[in-house]
Amino acid sequence: MTTTNAQPGQTTTNAQPGQTTTNAQPGQTTTNAQPGQTTTNAQPAMMKAARIREFGDPSVIRHEDVPRPRPAVGEVLIRVAATSFNPTEAALRQGLLQAFLPVDLPYVPGWDVAGTVTELGPEVTCLAVGDRVLGRVDGAGGAAEYVRAPAAALVPAPASIPLAHAAALPVAGLTAWQAVFEHGKVSGGRRVLVNGAGGGVGGLVTQLAKHAGAHVVATAGPRSADAVRRQGADEVIDYTVTPVAEALTGQVDTLLNLVPLGPADAAALVPLVRPGGRIVSIATPVEAGPEVTALHMVARNDPADLAALVALVDAGTVAVDISGTYPLSRLAEVHQLGETGRIRGKVLVIPGA
Repeated sequence: MTTTNAQPGQTTTNAQPGQTTTNAQPGQTTTNAQPGQTTTNAQPAMMKAARIREFGDPSVIRHEDVPRPRPAVGEVLIRVAATSFNPTEAALRQGLLQAFLPVDLPYVPGWDVAGTVTELGPEVTCLAVGDRVLGRVDGAGGAAEYVRAPAAALVPAPASIPLAHAAALPVAGLTAWQAVFEHGKVSGGRRVLVNGAGGGVGGLVTQLAKHAGAHVVATAGPRSADAVRRQGADEVIDYTVTPVAEALTGQVDTLLNLVPLGPADAAALVPLVRPGGRIVSIATPVEAGPEVTALHMVARNDPADLAALVALVDAGTVAVDISGTYPLSRLAEVHQLGETGRIRGKVLVIPGA
């Protein structure tokens, strides 16, 4: 008789005379054969993931064992270093986005991904195993130990910051980049109001507007004010003390609204923008007359924009503001913090932590 005992990732064979038996760990092939008979039982490789089986409050998020995905044509498999929390994911978890962003249950959240390529799908030539990458995964799945993603949606991770920190960039960074440059038309000499600068998008918007040469006026509460100043704001308005309309001295060329607003608050912002100016909102649409261009935007997944932002991070122009780090098993707690307004900057979620 020949017996071979192997660790996970190897093949284990326990053979009786005239019989071959292979007992494999998850991700291996198991064959239990009687003399003259062959039986094969394949077990999929497993991983930990946060899953939503039903819509509801944060308690519907479960930390579970699920099959590890395999990359399809044009995709790669990524070992996730981190994902990050985005407020929109709380609305998705509640089922509030099904009308225009439908998902099938069970669902693994996590649009932001930073990690290391571990496997290439067919026809992938632009990446290699071992590459450190980041990207926005529109099919989600980042809240897991592994995720598959289109190779074309990924860009090299910044070399100047920890790989996990790069997970703060895709969703917030693409939103900020397109709000400032594409829709806001921010450039040197412009006066810009960032309404809601203390969040994950707001910190990047402030830095990008300052990089463009604008004079930046930012609204922030006491908890975020110091960070917003470090990010380059020329003026900080504490909205918890004075309404923005009363505190602002003079009109602005561009208003970037990053927070949900009631109709009255939204209307109060319009006179703050000079005729010919622009209002860009990533949250509540703001209605304005013909003298002001007002638009509501949803960021598209543009790897070229993300790569340009990464270059600014590596150049030291843009800093990534990480306010907290949580293990994947506590994702429900992160959602609770986000829904109660207790998150500043970006919060990372780390698989295996």
